[in-house]
Amino acid sequence: MLFGAHESVAGGLHLAFGRAAADACRAVQIFTKNANQWKEPALDDAKIVAFREAHAASGTLPIFSHTSYLINLATDKTDVLGRSRDSLVAEVERCSALGVPWCVLHPGAHLGAGDDVGLKRTAESLDEVLERTKTAKAGILIENTAGQGTCVGHRFEHIAAIFAKTKARARLGVCFDTQHVFAAGYDISTEAGYVKTFDELEKLVGLANVRAFHINDSKKPLGARVDRHEHIGEGMLGVETFRRLANDPRFAETPAMLETAPRDPEAPYKEEVALLVSLASKARSTGGKKR
Repeated sequence: MLFGAHESVAGGLHLAFGRAAADACRAVQIFTKNANQWKEPALDDAKIVAFREAHAASGTLPIFSHTSYLINLATDKTDVLGRSRDSLVAEVERCSALGVPWCVLHPGAHLGAGDDVGLKRTAESLDEVLERTKTAKAGILIENTAGQGTCVGHRFEHIAAIFAKTKARARLGVCFDTQHVFAAGYDISTEAGYVKTFDELEKLVGLANVRAFHINDSKKPLGARVDRHEHIGEGMLGVETFRRLANDPRFAETPAMLETAPRDPEAPYKEEVALLVSLASKARSTGGKKR
């Protein structure tokens, strides 16, 4: 796998690449704006040029953005839904200008209206956003969720339904979060559970649609439906889960980014990236079939 991390953009978006290099990342995720504010930053030509030049200097490292945490495409609140759609449009346009091919999205919460309503509203929202950005190059990755509260996306059936209901599916994909899937009740911590989970994902969504991973251990037990990340090998998933994943040939070239808490101010993810790389060993392969 192409292991990396979500890197800080403090001081400028282009600085993420130097931080990724310090952590020996082979992939990187960033926020293109403050994830906890609706405010959309101005992205002038100088910032775009600086980012693209830094990206080119990195060897065109695979890069992803994570959308704002405020976005809720499943809500029945008209004002929030409108702002959410506008914010996602702006994110897609920013990513396209920067040369970032994919935006990772939490689909949202139905707030009591029910999964079916929430999924329908999410698909309608995606159709509107993709239509409004039809000349943009960036696409959207639906991230599986932990299922906290009324959030949709914690079952593979949810993601399949979003795909089925959305018209512009060519610009959609999946970002698979290891902590979220475990919290949602898929037991990838055992070999049998790992095989069953990815067989089900292949059947319902298609592994070819998995364009990225979020690599996180879990502070919470199986089925807790709580989003709480832990450092690799220090949580409920355990190091063997990540050994299986690191050696699964189906994902050999798939970017996989850490979202754990930073440790060292100079190289916050270097130790953890190195651990993940060290787990890759042909001798411990899962024997999965390549796509």
